[in-house]
Amino acid sequence: MSENPVQSKHKASLGISLIPILFLVVALGLGILVYEKDPHIPLFTSALFAALIANRFLHIDWAEIEKGMIETIGMGMQACLILMVIGMVIGTWILGGIVPAMIYYGLKILSPSIFLVASVIMCSIVALATGSSWTTAGTVGIALIGIGTSIGIPKEVCAGAIISGAYFGDKMSPLSDTTNLAPAMAGSTLFEHISHMVYTTVVSYGLTLVIFLVLGFRYAGSQLDLTQIQEMNAAMEAAFNLNPLLLLIPVITIGLVIMKVPAIPGLFIGGVLGGIAAVAAQGQDLGAVLEALHYGYVSETGFEFVDELLTRGGMDSMFWTISLILCALCFGGVMNRSGMLKAIADSVLGFVRGTGSLALAVALTCVGINVLASDQYLSLVIPGTMYKDEYMRRGLDPCNLSRTLEDTGTVTSALVPWNTCGATMITFLTLDPWTYVPYSFFNLLSPIVNILYGFFGITQKRLTPEKIAEIQERGAWPEDLTPEEALNAH
Repeated sequence: MSENPVQSKHKASLGISLIPILFLVVALGLGILVYEKDPHIPLFTSALFAALIANRFLHIDWAEIEKGMIETIGMGMQACLILMVIGMVIGTWILGGIVPAMIYYGLKILSPSIFLVASVIMCSIVALATGSSWTTAGTVGIALIGIGTSIGIPKEVCAGAIISGAYFGDKMSPLSDTTNLAPAMAGSTLFEHISHMVYTTVVSYGLTLVIFLVLGFRYAGSQLDLTQIQEMNAAMEAAFNLNPLLLLIPVITIGLVIMKVPAIPGLFIGGVLGGIAAVAAQGQDLGAVLEALHYGYVSETGFEFVDELLTRGGMDSMFWTISLILCALCFGGVMNRSGMLKAIADSVLGFVRGTGSLALAVALTCVGINVLASDQYLSLVIPGTMYKDEYMRRGLDPCNLSRTLEDTGTVTSALVPWNTCGATMITFLTLDPWTYVPYSFFNLLSPIVNILYGFFGITQKRLTPEKIAEIQERGAWPEDLTPEEALNAH
């Protein structure tokens, strides 16, 4: 983080610094795995426990601790505001028939010989449209599991295709919470983050499609039962006026991204266009549009999968995620302000030599937090806070860090059975733990490709004077680092 840890009579040692981490692991384990509750209270309790350690052992008063929490929350506020806008976008895009059209036309690409590849692409489209891997797996994923097993494809192989596509769409969608949180923690911006991820993601995704294409040839002679898919499409046809022209709205929104329109107004324009489509194409009135912007859309087609998939959106729908992010940021703020996070980072950075080993350190930290803390948000918040300044000290643009956070933190969360994401995938797709992991090729390849890019220096974007000025204007530049030092770093 840009703020230096407060000066204390007692410098945080590695041993002291690990105590709140261990408390966090235990608290989340009890809350999520034992009592099956949301992670908010364990996270906030862990933040207060970390504050107690900082106060009693490092003699940092509450005012400084509170300041650290507030400053860290400030870093994540842009992501929280974007999430509120995203909720509005999802609401109007469903009301306007845009998301149903994307799903409707996407389902038509299914055929027996390319079922696995088609499943990856289908889930990618849905996750890109909704910004949610969980929603994708819990709706379209369930249907695809049923279809795949009916033609003799093992459930775990189908699940690997579904999870691969869902997490590709999740990490690349501007509507995703993690896609907004990662650049907020790294000091980058949403659209820079997404455009920089393309370099690694295209390779991982391309290899994933090739692997599933080869695997799919083994089932080319099977008969595909399209009953479930046809019922889904029929339900959407009955509820919406579906037209390929609706797909122009996502294209326009992507065009705004390419033209570098700032995230909040750019996405809100997409939401407004969704409202116009709702009035023009679906016959809705302004009151229905306002309802969708605020409270989301409630689907009543009578078809369970479709209703589960399309009942979502609205500004209100994002407050669960926003409150979770705030709780995680409180913990990160205490750890940073007290110097405990720096003590942990320094111990790790002692083994770092070049860009490749730095990317490896971030990756291992992300995976370690996914395993120990069972939460994908912490796998972005804590490493992003730990390594942000180090990237800039080495003259590296923050988008390199945000890309690594997503390539290693977001996607590996689904591979850990006791992580909230892994447990959700197992529950939705009725899987046995670990069985699907070898087939989740995109989730396995993404960290590897990212680390290799680091070691070979591929697309490692350097800081420029213009970028440094932008970071300084946002107040995210390290106080003890001069622009000249960063520009001359190697």
